Amino acid sequence: MPAYLHSLETVVPDHSHSQEDLSTFLQGCLTDPRFRRLAAQAFRRSGIETRHAVVGGFFGHAPFDLEGQATTASRNAVYATESRRLAVALGERILSLPGAIPRDEITHVIFATCTGFVNPGPDYFLVRDLGLRESVERYTLGFMGCYAAFPALRMAAQFCEANPDARVLVVCLELCSLHMQIDESPDSILGNTVFADGAAAALVSSEPPSTHRHYRLDGFASASIPEGESAMAWSIGNRGFDLVLSGYVPKILSAELGSLFARIGLNPGEFDRFAVHPGGKSILDRFITALDLPADSLDASREILRENGNMSSATILFVLKRLLETASTDESVLATAFGPGLTVETARLTVQS
Repeated sequence: MPAYLHSLETVVPDHSHSQEDLSTFLQGCLTDPRFRRLAAQAFRRSGIETRHAVVGGFFGHAPFDLEGQATTASRNAVYATESRRLAVALGERILSLPGAIPRDEITHVIFATCTGFVNPGPDYFLVRDLGLRESVERYTLGFMGCYAAFPALRMAAQFCEANPDARVLVVCLELCSLHMQIDESPDSILGNTVFADGAAAALVSSEPPSTHRHYRLDGFASASIPEGESAMAWSIGNRGFDLVLSGYVPKILSAELGSLFARIGLNPGEFDRFAVHPGGKSILDRFITALDLPADSLDASREILRENGNMSSATILFVLKRLLETASTDESVLATAFGPGLTVETARLTVQS
């Protein structure tokens, strides 16, 4: 029995920052001319125009002090407040869509994040503040990174396959801006260039919706590239979460993608559309080159990157929502995302009406 992904919805914080303004700001924080040039180059090549954040600025705006510094505790305190607000607003939006699953039929909530921890957390408040049944099963997938939407969707599909009455609300929410660090390390500069805040949600059920287009979930596959284990990592430090993001990640993916897909039984030539997590412009460029795809095959991913930046786990749901607006019925879709490990998660989907 297949499961179906539908009613995709997204939300971003109110504060919007142009990439040009952020580039000027970050360069002004750096004292070494070499790192200023690195920052300018990274911003110029990012493929991003706008990013959204829960903070209006990075000096004297909570959690940041007047020097742009913040402890992990102060960052997480803002996450606790803002994640609840954004998650509930998103939940209200998706459950109010025409044809959405009625609130009293939701049986599970799966919440994914890697940018904060609090308990009771957004999973709890999604149930309480949205008026869902108190018997709803709640699950949080934490600290998995940019690929977390796939384990969340896979878990939702398994619930629906095991129980035809299951109705699952999946929410991915990331507040990456809270972990911006003002220093001259290349990892911080690259991270500050691309990461942003956003949240996305979807409903998964064992029956397809009758009123709107949707995806049939045809299968998932996981793999890893051990050679990239040290190139992408995420740990908790005293001044926030510390990011390791090597500029070699696109090259590693380019070299390994073809053989990796072959190992897990995926033939990119069999798919009509592609939804790729836009970890950065160079990753999308290398994906096309490695798999010899048409130049416009990742347009949906590029559009989301340009409009929002990299919102970690939420981003691929933004891409799938955008792709659903233009794809044709019965087209097959290969969706994929990359994260620490170097982990590669994939999903096979079919567009249906």
